[in-house]
Amino acid sequence: MLPNSSRTYHDPLHGAIALDNSDPTEALLIRLIDTPAFQRLRRIRQLGPASLTFHGAEGSRFTHSLGVMAIARRVFDRIAKRYPQVQPHRPIVLCAALLHDIGHGPFSHTSEEIFGNHHEAWTRRILRESAPVRQLLDSFDPSLVDSLEQVYLKKYPVPFVWQLVSSQLDCDRLDYLMRDSYFTGASYGKLDLDRILMALSYDPVSQQLVVARKGMAAIEHYLIVRYFMYAQVYNHPKNIAATWVLEQAFRRACEQFALGGIEADDTVTAWLTQSKLPGEGSSLSGAPVKLLPLAHYLAADDGVLTYHLQRWQHCADPVLVDLCRRFLDRDLLKALDISSLNVNEQEHLMQQVSIRLAQAGFSATHYAGIRVACSRGYTIYQRGIRLQSAAGLQEISELSPLVKTLIQPVKRAWLIYPSEIESSLSNFYPKLNSA
Repeated sequence: MLPNSSRTYHDPLHGAIALDNSDPTEALLIRLIDTPAFQRLRRIRQLGPASLTFHGAEGSRFTHSLGVMAIARRVFDRIAKRYPQVQPHRPIVLCAALLHDIGHGPFSHTSEEIFGNHHEAWTRRILRESAPVRQLLDSFDPSLVDSLEQVYLKKYPVPFVWQLVSSQLDCDRLDYLMRDSYFTGASYGKLDLDRILMALSYDPVSQQLVVARKGMAAIEHYLIVRYFMYAQVYNHPKNIAATWVLEQAFRRACEQFALGGIEADDTVTAWLTQSKLPGEGSSLSGAPVKLLPLAHYLAADDGVLTYHLQRWQHCADPVLVDLCRRFLDRDLLKALDISSLNVNEQEHLMQQVSIRLAQAGFSATHYAGIRVACSRGYTIYQRGIRLQSAAGLQEISELSPLVKTLIQPVKRAWLIYPSEIESSLSNFYPKLNSA
C-alpha cells in the first residue's frame, strides 16, 4: 500500500465509507480489514439461511462490520468534538466496532444454534491467537487487545465506549436493522438514522452514552422497528424451519461420520467431532471431545459447509440424503403455530405427530419438533437507555408508555413437521394454520 493511499468502500446504506491512511487509527483499520480472518467474513451471510425466505438476504458479515464501524466513527467523532476528553478512546471504539463479528461461524447465528459455539468468545480468541490480527493490534498499542476484550465483556472503565458497540442502543443494532430491512425488503425496518445519531450524547459525570430528551421519539421508533424485525424477519417461521433442517442434517452427519458412513475434509471433520471452546465438552453426538483448533474454525464458512451438504446427498444414509436435499432445494419442513395450545396440548400433539411420522416412514427425531421464538422490543439490561431530563438521567421506559409495552416478551411456539403428513395433522387440529 502506498504511504498516503486511502481506502473507500461504497456501501448501499452509508454511501462512501472512506478510510484515511494518514490517520493512524484508520490506517490500522485498513490493515485489519485486509487480514484473512476479516476477509473470511465475506463468505458468511449476515442472515444465515434467511435467503431461503427473503431472496435478497445475501449480504455478508463483512459488509455489516464495515457499516458498524462507519456508524461508530460518525457518532464518536461528533461527540468527541464537544467532549474532547473521550478522544483517546477512538482507536478502541473503532477497532471494537469493526471486529465485533470476526468470530462468527458459518451461517452466522445459525451455526451457534447447530454447533453450540458463541461468536463473542471466538472473537476474543481470534484477537489473541490469530497472528496477523494480533500483530497489528500489538504494534499499534500493546494494551489494545486487553482493552478490546474489556469492551466485549462490557467491563471497559468508560461505559460510553462499550455502549457504542454493545448495548440496547448501539451501532451494531443500528446497522443490522437498517441493513437487514434493506436486503429483505421489509419496509417497516427503515430507521431515521440521522435523527437517532443527533440525539446521542455523552454524560461526563457517569461517562455513559445518553439520549437527549428531544430524541425520545426517534428512539421509540427504533425500538418498534427492532420489535417488528424480530417478529417478522428473524423469527419468521420459514427461517425457523430452515434452521431446523440444517441442524438435523449436521446432527445426522455427526452420527453417520462416527459410524464411518460419510466422509469429510479436515475442517468439517473437526467441526463434527470437536467442541468449540473449553468447557463445552461434547460434539453434536454428545461424546467428549477435544478443543477445536483456531485454524479449523477460521477455515469454515458457508461455502465449506454447503459443499459437504452437496456431497452428502450421494451418501448411503437415506435420512441424511433427504435432509441435505431439502435444505439445498428449499424443500423445507412446515411450521405450524401452536402458541394457542397449552404445554400438555403441545406434548399431546407432538405424540400424534410422531405416530403419523412413523406410519409415513419418517424418523420423528429428525423430522419433527417444537421451537419457541421470543420477540421483544426492549430489554432493561446493562444500564438500558438513559435519557437526559430536567430530573437528571432517566430510564427511557420510565418516560415512555410505548417503550414500557415493548418490554413484555411475545412468545410463539412452532411445530416443525414435513408436508407429507399435513393432511392428517389438519384433521387432528383443524383450527391451527401452518406457514
